[in-house]
Amino acid sequence: MKTALYAHHGRHSGFLQGLAACVFALGLACQGALAQTTQKVVDIPTRPGVTQRFVYIAPPQPKASVILFAGGHGGLQISGDGGFTWGKGNFLVRTRQLFADAGLAVAVIDAPSDRQSPPHLSGFRQTREHAADVAAVIAWLKQQAPVPVWLAGTSRGTQSAAYLATELPVAQGGPDGLVLTASILTDPNGRAVPKMPLETLRIPVLVVHHELDACRVCRFSDMPPLMDKLAKTPKAELLTVTGGQSTGDPCEAMAYHGFNGLEPEVVGKISRWILAR
Repeated sequence: MKTALYAHHGRHSGFLQGLAACVFALGLACQGALAQTTQKVVDIPTRPGVTQRFVYIAPPQPKASVILFAGGHGGLQISGDGGFTWGKGNFLVRTRQLFADAGLAVAVIDAPSDRQSPPHLSGFRQTREHAADVAAVIAWLKQQAPVPVWLAGTSRGTQSAAYLATELPVAQGGPDGLVLTASILTDPNGRAVPKMPLETLRIPVLVVHHELDACRVCRFSDMPPLMDKLAKTPKAELLTVTGGQSTGDPCEAMAYHGFNGLEPEVVGKISRWILAR
């Protein structure tokens, strides 16, 4: 959509000049706010001989922290300077700064050091070793800022986030909340999210899904079993997303599956929901 601004000379020119100055000042303010966030690559020891790497982005005074789990095989292979060898277009990876701009400390998590080659996180997402790695990241985040830590997964990342939430109670160093975006609702080769013991959760859960998601294992019509499982949680809500655009493979990040074209809106709603809890 294009917006046209028609300028008239005379008494309107002062108004337009003032408007331009305000826009320029707002731009500088936004640049200043972005500059205040810090980004670094962190490696922490988890299991014997294993380290967990993640990109950490934090505003000066975060109101909450969120660990982001990419989809696919999850092997981002983060370089020492914070680059992503794989997955930089993934929905949660490409929107990481938007979460930080909303006041959240962000950890974009990679596969651990002993899973840096194929199949990476495939076949590993629902294991005790994965839980041990993420528990260490949660503890590290709590040391940086004494605020709630949430898990947020997208696509295959929801199989990590949901499993970890069921395996790590808050009292044992687990997450304070859970966000599931483009969830795996059916899985002929493994355990889909609705098959997990989600009814045991005692933390708030936000489910975000595009109504036109055409990925065969994430169809919106398969949503009821997931929400039924979450009916006993303290606070569970389904955020249905519409609009945007879809290109390429329906299971990839530039399809409706990855909320293409709706990133600021979707991240904004997720962030506000987290902070309201």
